[in-house]
Amino acid sequence: MKKNIILKIIFITILAILLIFTIPKLLSLLGFKNANIEHISDNTSDSTQNILKVDISPKNSYANIVAIGDTLCHSQNFKDAYDSSTGLYDFSPMFKYVSKYFENATVCVGNLEATLAGAQRGYSGYPTFNTPEALATDLKELGLDIMTTANNHSLDMGFSGLTSTLNYLDDAKLEHTGSARTAEEQNKILFKDLNGIKTAFLAFTYGTNGIPLPAGKEFCVNLIDKNSIKNKIDAAKAEGAELICVSMHWGDEYHIVPNSTQEDLAKFLIENDVQVILGCHPHVLEPMEMKTVTMDDGTTKSGFVIYSMGNFFSAQTFPNTRNTVIVDVKVCKDGSTHKVSVDSANYVPVYVYDNSFGQNPNYNGKDRYELLDIETIIKEYESGLGNWNEAMYNLAKTELERTQNIVGPEISNNN
Repeated sequence: MKKNIILKIIFITILAILLIFTIPKLLSLLGFKNANIEHISDNTSDSTQNILKVDISPKNSYANIVAIGDTLCHSQNFKDAYDSSTGLYDFSPMFKYVSKYFENATVCVGNLEATLAGAQRGYSGYPTFNTPEALATDLKELGLDIMTTANNHSLDMGFSGLTSTLNYLDDAKLEHTGSARTAEEQNKILFKDLNGIKTAFLAFTYGTNGIPLPAGKEFCVNLIDKNSIKNKIDAAKAEGAELICVSMHWGDEYHIVPNSTQEDLAKFLIENDVQVILGCHPHVLEPMEMKTVTMDDGTTKSGFVIYSMGNFFSAQTFPNTRNTVIVDVKVCKDGSTHKVSVDSANYVPVYVYDNSFGQNPNYNGKDRYELLDIETIIKEYESGLGNWNEAMYNLAKTELERTQNIVGPEISNNN
């Protein structure tokens, strides 16, 4: 009899242990991915009873998308990156003041407005870009995960340059969307799992600077066409997309406000369930907003749009072309409804500084171009750290005001 009682106690103990470790997995399979289990001791005068409490309340999931504008590599930029002692190119010194803003992102997205056709084609800047392929590696090391490749310079080096670009991005472990080497690749949707949020990334451009798409290879660049865009969005939704992020190469160069076509396309995208729209091409900043669209049945849909993020870097000197932002869009998946929405959007104002300013225009000193974190410059100067001089402080204040006036206030659904 005693032996049977001991065996029963052992059996019950083992079963209890198994339940403690298997219940969370079982609940996860049932959709309660964040179930919490805790033990509560119920002390009574006669005995202590162990109660197993399981919290199966659904939890929200959050992710943030960090995005940058055009990486527009002029000849001045890659000459600055060249190290004559090694014969190699290194763009990373340009990013040293802003690299921290990529560290905690769920995913980082940028636009590669250049081709990587290889040294044998000869590196070149405007008007037909062929950038040293080291840029891909340096962008990956900065923290970029995805580069969009649909833009007006996609075919600067022809179809072979386009395929070479994608090959170099693959070598750097950078995912890409917007152009394709084959029809099969063009039809494949780029998905990323952002903390449990299945997210589709798409990219489209208004054109390719008058260079026609190669005959028989019309698949190679995603052009802006509402039917084509809708087909892509529908395909993404059919594959289970919970969030759709679309990069649009659109707008008028050097205009700090969006045109009617941009606004119409933003409305169209949101109507078709796009929640995040990232704009490029104008080379200057344009506003961002939470845009709400009223549907025919009276219901509304909302999405985040920044019409242009400016040049992440370039050698341009036209007004406003040195101002850019690092955008951070936070999205939330409701644990109960599974609906995904934009929770907030903020940005880091950045200024592309040229150290040759006021010097010889052919200046080739070290680190000619630097991306300055202008809010940090203001803060450090005002705290008396002595890292920056008064001229730089005044420049930072001027460019911060310019950026904020163009882009507008940061966005929060709590406001």
